Amino acid sequence: MIWHRPACSNARGALALIRAAGIEPAIVDYVAHPPSVEALRAAIAAAGLGVREVIRDKEPDYAARGLDDPALADDALLAAMVAAPILINRPFVFTPKGVRLCRPPERVLDLL
Repeated sequence: MIWHRPACSNARGALALIRAAGIEPAIVDYVAHPPSVEALRAAIAAAGLGVREVIRDKEPDYAARGLDDPALADDALLAAMVAAPILINRPFVFTPKGVRLCRPPERVLDLL
């Protein structure tokens, strides 16, 4: 499965690499269908990342919501990402070999 955003070059690149390997993944437009807080928390943990490593700090919503405040707890950041899923960095790829945030797209190759 891939949490995908068609406008994102990294997401398109990872999807192309998956398909080049002969795999047609389940594609989830995570902006149209955002994960729950629990699913997002689990994906971040499975990828071995911290919550701040996954938030898109260059999105206008990041500053508008005051998410640059270092005192904000992970729960507040997760809630903000679910409420405005454009803040979730992408693409997340899920396979039996693990979960990874595939930036750059070639990071997907270890999962195939």
